[in-house]
Amino acid sequence: MFENRVFNFSAGPSMLPETVLEQAQKELLNYQGSGMSILEMSHRSKVYDAVIVAAEAELRRVMNIPENYKVLFLQGGATLQFAAVAMNLMTKNGKADYIVTGSFSKKAAKEAKKYGDVHIAGSTESENFCRIPRQSELDLRPDADYVHICFNNTIYGTHWDYIPETGNVPLVADMSSCILSEEVDVSKFGLIYAGAQKNMAPAGLTIVIVREDLIGNAMPTTPVVMDYKELADANSMYNTPPTFPIYIAKLVCEWIASIGGIKALNVINVRKAKALYDFLDGSKLFKNTVSPESRSLMNVTFKTGDEALDAKFVKEAAEVGLLTLKGHRAVGGMRASIYNAVPEEGVMKLIEFMKEFEQAN
Repeated sequence: MFENRVFNFSAGPSMLPETVLEQAQKELLNYQGSGMSILEMSHRSKVYDAVIVAAEAELRRVMNIPENYKVLFLQGGATLQFAAVAMNLMTKNGKADYIVTGSFSKKAAKEAKKYGDVHIAGSTESENFCRIPRQSELDLRPDADYVHICFNNTIYGTHWDYIPETGNVPLVADMSSCILSEEVDVSKFGLIYAGAQKNMAPAGLTIVIVREDLIGNAMPTTPVVMDYKELADANSMYNTPPTFPIYIAKLVCEWIASIGGIKALNVINVRKAKALYDFLDGSKLFKNTVSPESRSLMNVTFKTGDEALDAKFVKEAAEVGLLTLKGHRAVGGMRASIYNAVPEEGVMKLIEFMKEFEQAN
């Protein structure tokens, strides 16, 4: 590791692979002999065009994205997509089903209600979002224009352990906090979107992967920078895209390919999460309240049950280089976000510190 680097367990923006940071550092002042930084470069230049083309090609390669899907590099975060999805897709029957499993799917449903008939087809809010609902619990409408889910719930530490069956209705998934962490069959989704600041790039980039037959029917009132057809036709260059984050996303995808692809990365992610959950399951002090089948590989939540003790844990962890472990205000306690770039060494150091803290308290 670089000198004085800490283990950052932030839910996002989060850690990036050190080899990616090193590469960006090497190329920062003079990108590939251009005489300028990628940060200064026109998005219309031939040099930058090669960057965004390569970024898409690398993302398609690591995710195995079918040819009949468009890849868009956008701005506005996943939050902008709450409206964009509705304005582009809720245009056939004016209906959409939302399955609410946490804060972000709840916000997405609230935003979509501005544009059509939104039906909550499943929710675990009454159980404090401690699990993902089963297929048999879902009340899906056959004439909905799409079904929306949040695949991984950053705040509550839950994850869909199956892909819901939606028949002929396209499935839309917010994968902001789990994209590139596990292999997914893209063809089972009509649209995938993700803020990139957790697993693929710095803040400022949003990825949209959308099946071609779902574009071109946006509401007449849709702003041009949210119209998937306009954006796809312009190859994400309708206006200035987030150039530097796209470059970093390219490097991250190259890094994933270099270590054996998403499949190999997922083996490491499973190992990291299992070690932490195994410790929590055996702990007398710390508790994880998520139903085991719904546990996230990316965001591990836990608490002692004593707010003062939780605060002491967060403070003392920071003193030994284990940062940003405070849980979201909605749930309290602690949260370790162990995204792709968080090394196993960091998770092991966290577990060792938790053992020492438990013995001392």
